This record gives sequence, structure tokens and C-alpha cells, in this order.
Amino acid sequence: MTAIPFSQVLRERTWASHGDSEGADFMKDLMTGKGSREDYIALVAQHYFIYEAIEGAADHFANDPVAAPFIMSQLTRLPAIETDLEFLIGADWRSEIDPLPTAAAYAARVREIAADNWAGGFIAHHYTRYLGDLSGGQVIRTLMQRQFGFDTNGVGFYLFDQIAKPKEFKNTYREQLDAVQWDDAQRDRVIDEVLAAYRFNTELFVDLSRAKAVA
Repeated sequence: MTAIPFSQVLRERTWASHGDSEGADFMKDLMTGKGSREDYIALVAQHYFIYEAIEGAADHFANDPVAAPFIMSQLTRLPAIETDLEFLIGADWRSEIDPLPTAAAYAARVREIAADNWAGGFIAHHYTRYLGDLSGGQVIRTLMQRQFGFDTNGVGFYLFDQIAKPKEFKNTYREQLDAVQWDDAQRDRVIDEVLAAYRFNTELFVDLSRAKAVA
């Protein structure tokens, strides 16, 4: 009997949560033209705090034998987010943004994983964010360009100009996941952390909706 690749098991066991995240009302409005430019800016601002934590953790795990193969410069997003925020808000953007509760908790969780030196947890969040950015993120970019008249400024976060063939890149990433020598308990723990990452994403959209309602 052929063993099912871990990447396939991971995808199958987290697919329902992936759908929940995508279907959150805030994101649905943004994707269907009901959201505003300010809504999009609010989302980019929260991405800053999340990716600051993830890419800080990447620095921590740079020499880790399990995590290091997943840390690729082509995926780095923080400089693009900073450039987007400067375009969208202005040169003083850092003083204009604050993390919403979920973004703060999300970042804290990633930093906790780094402090615990848990490579599997880091990979769980890395996988959830970056493979999502390479997939559905491209649809978001196209829609935001169409709705708000962006060229590349403002949507640089979604532009992976160093990855010529995203599908092949994602396949290689999944092969790397399959190659990690985790036992069943370790794999289950990684899957649970991916599910936690999806919950953070969904709860972030709820936070954004609440913030919009009281603005």
C-alpha cells in the first residue's frame, strides 16, 4: 500500500478551514467590489505585523536543518508590504497603523514558536501564508488592480517577480514537506498548527469588520 504524501494529507485535513477563511465577510466584500480602498489598506496594515513576525522567525530558523530549506528569499514579503504602505498611506505610515487584537495574537504565536525552536510550527505558518499568497493571492491582486486602479504600486505584496513558474515552485515546496522525517504525532501537531493559522486568518477578517463598523 502506497503511503499518502504528507502534503496531500495536510491539504485534505485543512481544506474546510481554508474555505472558512476565504469566505469571511470582510474578504468577501473586498473581493466582490463592496469593499473600499480604505478596507484594503487596513488589510495591508495588518499583514505588516504578521509578516514582520514570520520573517523575524525565518531569521531565527535560518540555520535550522528542518526549517531552513523552506526559507527562500523569493518569498520574502516584508519589504514589499512596507513599500505598499508608503504608497497607500504616506511616508509616515508606521505611525498610522496599529495591530488589531488578532494580528497581535497571531504575531505573538509565531514568536512563541520561534522562542520554543519548534521548526514544525514555523513551517505550518510559513506554508499557510506563502502558498496561499502564491495561489489565491494572485486573484486578490488582479481584483484590487481592477477596482482601485493600481498598477504595481499598492499590490507589490502579491507580486512574486523572482518566481517565474509558481505552480512548479509550489510543487517543489510540497515535495520538501513530504521529505521531512516527521512521525505521525509530529505531523498531527503540524496540521493542528496550520488549522490554528487558518483560525487566525478568519478571526482577523472579523476584527477588520468590527473596526470598520466603529470607524
